[in-house]
Amino acid sequence: MNSEIDVLVLGGAGVDTIVYVPALPLPCADSHMVPAIETRAGQTGDFVALGLHALGLRTHHLDLVGADHAGDLVRALHHDRGVPLTEVPQPAGTKRAVNLVGPDGRRLSLYDSTRARDDDRLPPETVRDLASRSRHAHVSITRPCAHALPVLREAGVTLSTDLHNWDGTQAYHEAFAQEADVVFLSAAELTDPERTMRRIAERGRAEVVVATAGAEGAYQLVDGELTRIPAVAPPAPVVDSNGAGDAFAAGYLFGRLTGEPPERCGLFGAIAGAYACTVPATRADVIGRAELLRAATP
Repeated sequence: MNSEIDVLVLGGAGVDTIVYVPALPLPCADSHMVPAIETRAGQTGDFVALGLHALGLRTHHLDLVGADHAGDLVRALHHDRGVPLTEVPQPAGTKRAVNLVGPDGRRLSLYDSTRARDDDRLPPETVRDLASRSRHAHVSITRPCAHALPVLREAGVTLSTDLHNWDGTQAYHEAFAQEADVVFLSAAELTDPERTMRRIAERGRAEVVVATAGAEGAYQLVDGELTRIPAVAPPAPVVDSNGAGDAFAAGYLFGRLTGEPPERCGLFGAIAGAYACTVPATRADVIGRAELLRAATP
């Protein structure tokens, strides 16, 4: 397919402030002494874009970004890593969050809800133009991206999305679940992951549904058959789960877009996700193509 862009990533650009805490849940106290508190660019869309780019796919990121210091960090991250960024002005400011990270690598994220408005939009003409030059689009579950779904479908590009910790019932996620050809989600909040995965496939257009389950690996539903994706041992001690799901999605999509079978795509995702768990949340490091392929070689 003659396209300039392999993957167009929509949404999910922002900045996180990382706080390593002594425990999660955090014990109630007047104060806690913690290691250095650091702020860095990198939310879900950023991590997927960085991951895909590091794996050799031509990647372009589109989102609303503010004219503020947080936006400068996002712009600098993309510039430094060589990932093209088309930014739409966001008067409310760049998306921000605080991530509390426990000793075992678990994370609690606190999102600043004032940085988004119900009427936020990605310009349809910009979405249409970029999508027409792309093989695939990965869509974050933000309101501007929800409004962009019909335009993406009209452009004829295949779609993927990550529902994150969806519980299988919240109505907001339904449009993303039904429009995407590849659906990722976490099994953390699902009482019956297989039932939710089959429901996604039956009600929408998903060819593949993948539910990640942390140290237990993941499960994928392809052509009505549910199979397990075994967990991969991290190459170093686990320090943080931040970005692991985004890394899994990037690895899986790399396999899919390079023509690999589903089981191989799952392996790529598991390797990339395991690598991400060894990277401190204060850094935005991702696995490269050579390292991933080496790890995937028997």
